[in-house]
This record gives sequence, structure tokens and C-alpha cells, in this order.
Amino acid sequence: KLLPHEIKMGVLKMSYTFTLAEHELEAELKKLIVQEADKADDVDMDDFTDDALLFGDDSPVGLDSLDALQISVALQQYFQVRLQGDRMVRKHMMCVRDLAAFIRAEHGA
Repeated sequence: KLLPHEIKMGVLKMSYTFTLAEHELEAELKKLIVQEADKADDVDMDDFTDDALLFGDDSPVGLDSLDALQISVALQQYFQVRLQGDRMVRKHMMCVRDLAAFIRAEHGA
């Protein structure tokens, strides 16, 4: 049986485990990024390192501004952090390592 938070407009969405543990948070963020940006078929997870750029031609993920918005909404929902505006996104969502550091800082870890 699907729970209400697992259904979004009739489409099954993944749920993510909230953790601040080293390596585990980064793994959850990668899962969230790939799933929310609908890139599961496009991303070679071996190339998706913690320091890999999330945006641009050199990125193994190749996110765009719409992807950033979808990821920001999911981060707020699952990790209780808010990235407001393009400036915050550019500062904290350049790579998974930066994003994890932002989440840990927001939670006082």
C-alpha cells in the first residue's frame, strides 16, 4: 500500500532517508538528485562523485534550472532545508559535497 507522501500526481516517488552521517547523506542526496531530476537513465553513478559538478557541460548529471527547482522542493520536504533564490542555489548546489555541507550546517552538525 502506498502512503500519501509516496504518491505525487499519481506517480510513485521515492522517499529519502534523512541522515547527517558522513557518506550516507551524500548517497541520499545523489539518489534524490537523480530521481527528482528524472536522470536515472542518463547518469553513470560511477562518474557521479561527491565533487562532480551538478550543472554545465562538464557535469555527469547535467542539471538545469528546472531540475534545481525540483531538487530544492524535495530538499525542503525531505531534509528540512530551504535554498531560496538563484544565489543560494549557485552557492550550495554546485556539487553534492557543497550541498551536504549546507544541510549539515543548517542542522547544526
